[in-house]
Amino acid sequence: MARVTVEDCVLKVPNRFELVMLAAKRSRDISGGGQLTVERDNDKNPVCALREIADSTVELDNLRNALVKGLQKQVEVDVPEDDVMELLASEQEVAGVVQSAADDEDDEPLPEGDGEAADAGAEEKPAEEG
Repeated sequence: MARVTVEDCVLKVPNRFELVMLAAKRSRDISGGGQLTVERDNDKNPVCALREIADSTVELDNLRNALVKGLQKQVEVDVPEDDVMELLASEQEVAGVVQSAADDEDDEPLPEGDGEAADAGAEEKPAEEG
């Protein structure tokens, strides 16, 4: 990389670490088929990216946003709150109906002939008679 190019870029992006990240992102974009906004002049992609930043032919804000999106592990999706609240309300209603049905089933007494306790008692009675 040409020292003159880096010094020109520092005027546009004061933080050298951010400059490296932005130039690397732009260089990858160029390698992926992105259009050059400056003449190549037999330069490699990183030098072309720095020249683009120095000449302000690339929007730095767009480049920053693309860099952040590329580094995110989970992309946030904005969902309108009204839809979310309606879904939560319907889920609570369904959960309430299911819970009340389960409570009703628990309150019913078991018939005498059913269940493990009735089976155990039936087995013991013949033993007592004989």
